[in-house]
Amino acid sequence: MTSAIDIAAIANILQEAAAKEILPRFRNLGAGDVRMKSEAIDLVTEADEAAERLIKERMADVSPDALFIGEESVAADPGLLLALAGADLAIVVDPIDGTFNYAAGMPLFGVMAAVVSKGETVAGLIYDPMGNDWVIAEKGSGSWLCKADGSQEKLDVAPPPPLEGLVGCASTGFYPPETRRIVMGNMAKVRIATSYRCAAHEYRAFAGGHFHFLMYQKLMPWDHLAGTLIAQEAGAYAARFDGSPYLPEHVDGGLLLTSDRDTWEVLRREVFTV
Repeated sequence: MTSAIDIAAIANILQEAAAKEILPRFRNLGAGDVRMKSEAIDLVTEADEAAERLIKERMADVSPDALFIGEESVAADPGLLLALAGADLAIVVDPIDGTFNYAAGMPLFGVMAAVVSKGETVAGLIYDPMGNDWVIAEKGSGSWLCKADGSQEKLDVAPPPPLEGLVGCASTGFYPPETRRIVMGNMAKVRIATSYRCAAHEYRAFAGGHFHFLMYQKLMPWDHLAGTLIAQEAGAYAARFDGSPYLPEHVDGGLLLTSDRDTWEVLRREVFTV
C-alpha cells in the first residue's frame, strides 16, 4: 500500500455514489437539474453535486485528516485548489467525468479519484458505473482492471506503430482558433484522432492498449491525476509540452501521453507543434 488511504474503501465509495446518486438520475434529469458553468459545453448536474457530497462524507470516515478536493467543491471555492501542492495527504475527486455525455443521455462517463501525498500522485481509480468495474493503480504496483466479481486483469499500453498508424484522443477545444486550425491539420498525419469528451474512458482505453496517445491542454487535477498515474503504471510515457513531468499543482502547460518516449517526441514535433 503506497498511501495512508484504503484504496479498496475508495473503490467502494465511488461505486456507492454511482448506485445512489448517479445511475438513478441517468436519463431522468429534469430541466432544472442541468446548469451551465463557464459555457454551453461546460455543465453541472444535480447528480454531480449529490455524488460529490456523498463521496466527501464517506471519505471523512475513511481518512478524516485528508484534504478533500472535488471538482464541484473547487467551483464553489477556487482557493481550495491552492492547498493541494502542500497537503500531506489529499483525495481529488471528479464525481462525474463526462458530464456533457451524462446530461445528453450517452453512457460514456466515469467517477474518478486520485490520492496525492506530499505533492505526488500515489494512487488513481476510475470507476465505470455502466460496466460496474474499476481501473486502479498504486504507484509502483502496475495498473489493473478490477471487475465486480473480484477478478483482476493487468493493463499494458499498446506497442506504437509509425506516425501514420497512430490512434488516439486529442482535446483541442482550449487552443486559440488559429492554433487549433494548425493542430487539427497536423492530426491528418495520424490514422485516427478523436475525443470521447470523457477523460475517464480515454484513460481507461489507453491504459488497456486500445489507443497509442492522449493529448490534453487544460489540466485540472480531478481530470488527469488518476488517469496519468494509471497510464504510467501501464507503461506509458507522460510529460507536459515542455517535456517536464506533470504534477498535481499543474493546471496548464498541456499534457501528452504516449506508448513510449520516442512516440512522444514524434507527436510533439509533427503534430502538437505549438
